[in-house]
Amino acid sequence: MAAFGTVFMPKMALATFEDNSWTASSIVPSDKLEFHPGAHVLHYSSTCFEGLKAFKHEDGSVNVFRMDANIDRMAQSSELLYLPEIDKVQLGQMIKDIVALYADEVPAPPGSMYIRPTHIGTEAAIGKAAAPSESSMMYVLISPVGDYFKSGAKPLRLLLEEDGMRCAPHMGMIKSGGNYASALGPILQARKEHNADQILFCPNGDVQETGAANFILIDGNEIITKALDSSFLHGITRDSILTLARDMGMTVSERNFTVDELIERAKKPGTEAALSGTAAVLTSVGTLIHNGEEITVGSGEPGETTQKLRQALNDIQWGKAEDKFGWLQKV
Repeated sequence: MAAFGTVFMPKMALATFEDNSWTASSIVPSDKLEFHPGAHVLHYSSTCFEGLKAFKHEDGSVNVFRMDANIDRMAQSSELLYLPEIDKVQLGQMIKDIVALYADEVPAPPGSMYIRPTHIGTEAAIGKAAAPSESSMMYVLISPVGDYFKSGAKPLRLLLEEDGMRCAPHMGMIKSGGNYASALGPILQARKEHNADQILFCPNGDVQETGAANFILIDGNEIITKALDSSFLHGITRDSILTLARDMGMTVSERNFTVDELIERAKKPGTEAALSGTAAVLTSVGTLIHNGEEITVGSGEPGETTQKLRQALNDIQWGKAEDKFGWLQKV
C-alpha cells in the first residue's frame, strides 16, 4: 500500500451551508475546492474533521464502523467551534453514498477504506477574528489504506513530555486541525533527538494522550486510561477497546494517573501499553523515554492482551465475529 492517506478516490461528497440552510449534497471531483482566499478557515482555523473506516466482508458487503459515533463527535466539534450546525442525517447519507460509489475499491482486510468528513468555515471575512463564519462547506473524502505506522507490528517508542500540552485545554475534545499542528513541533523534535515515534503529553505529570492517539496501560487484568474530560480527544476506538475489555471481564479504570505511576507499573513484568485510534487501531508501546532514561514496558514486545483486544476489534470490523454492540452499518 502507498503511505497511509496519500491515495484518494477521484470523487467526494460535498454540501455547503449558505443563507441559513444546507444545500443538497452532490458528488464532485476530489482534487479541488473552490472558496475565497479570505475564507474564515484559512485565517481563523474554523475547521474540524473525523476519521472512520469502511471494511469489506467475505460476503462482499461493505460496512462502516461506528459511523453514528463519529457523526455525533463531528456535530460536537462543529458546535464548539461555532461552525454552522451540521445535519447528521445528511452527513450519514453523504458517507454512505461516497463509500457505495467505490464499494469495489474497498481493500480486503487488513486494509480498509478510510473516510475523512471535513467541515470548514468559508465566509470571506478577515475581520471576523472574534466572530464565527456564517457559511461553511462539508465534504467527505475517502482513501484506501493499510497500516498507519510504517513500523507495522514493531512496538512504538514514546517520549514522556511533562512541560507541554498537545493543545489548549478547552480545545482538547474538538477534532480540529489546529490541535495536530500545535503538537507537530514537539513530535518532530522527539523524533530527531530521541528516535521516538510519538510524544505522550503529560502536563505537570498527568498522563493524557499522544499527538494523534489515546493512550492505555494494561496491568494484569486491569486496563487504565485517563478519565474523559474536555482536555483531550474522546476517542471512538478508545471507547470500543474499553467496551471489549469489559466484555472480556477486565477491570476498566478510567481515572487520572501520573507519570510516576506509569513508570512504576511499566517496569513490572507483563505490563503492556498501547495507543488507540482509528488509524492506529491498537498499537503496542515497547519503550518510554523519560529524562534521558529508556524504560522498557514489560517485555518490550507486543503484549498478549493488547493483541487479543486488537484482534477482537478487527474480528468485528472484518465480519468474523458477532457485532453484538451494533457498531457496523452496511452501505
